[in-house]
Amino acid sequence: MVEVREIVKEKYGAAALRVQAGEGKSCCGGAAFQGSCDPITSNLYDALQAGELPETAMLASLGCGNPTALAELKLGETVLDLGSGGGIDVLLSARRVGPTGKAYGLDMTDEMLALAEKNRQESGLTNVEFLRGEIENIPLPDNSVDVIISNCVINLSGDKDRVLREAFRVLKPGGRFAVSDVVVRGEVPAEIHKSMELWVGCVAGALGDYEYVEKLAKAGFEEIGIEATRVYSVDDARTFLTGQGLDAEALSKDIDGKFISGFVRATKPTVAACCAPGCCN
Repeated sequence: MVEVREIVKEKYGAAALRVQAGEGKSCCGGAAFQGSCDPITSNLYDALQAGELPETAMLASLGCGNPTALAELKLGETVLDLGSGGGIDVLLSARRVGPTGKAYGLDMTDEMLALAEKNRQESGLTNVEFLRGEIENIPLPDNSVDVIISNCVINLSGDKDRVLREAFRVLKPGGRFAVSDVVVRGEVPAEIHKSMELWVGCVAGALGDYEYVEKLAKAGFEEIGIEATRVYSVDDARTFLTGQGLDAEALSKDIDGKFISGFVRATKPTVAACCAPGCCN
């Protein structure tokens, strides 16, 4: 897990520095394909949302979905973005919850936090706070957040069970887990899971759909569901496998349609589960 974390920090830190240096769009894993981003990270935000944000927030977007468009945020809510990067989803969330709400962003990469703070200042939003830390150890109190969002970050963790337990802990009773993530449907070749570059590129660390549901339930969540927002074709697979030291042509056929970007929903129960003898009598 430590090795994965350090590789992620290095790659995402470099991505933030590229954006700040004016070198253009960064992509998942820091790679660009034929002058554009890979099929996982591209075309996630519409023109209206882009117009609400500093350009560098858009350029630093490394996600696989648009959780703020699906999370049904309400005025006055407190939102936490796990792995907030350059701050795009935090800034969008802050606008949705309004001045009576609050949007936190949590990231472990100093360069991304510096970029996010710069974007916050440029946006003029005052209901935003960026925190330094790891998603396996969220630096917020129990029962303090209404909604947790995340954008293609949980799959990068080497200890997803702990991430989900922490998410459950900081959510208020009735709070919502509403994240975008890469999810696998069916079996994929072992070479994919062994590749660190693909892990940082939001693919190799992806959970299977049934596994994701099981882990959320184990953490205590209910009302769990996964909605496919993108299904990646053989051509998409070939694109993000190219240049990774693998046989892209052969492997792409084996994973055609098995990787999706999914919107993962779950809810923290409003009443704690019965856990002691006689407590439900």
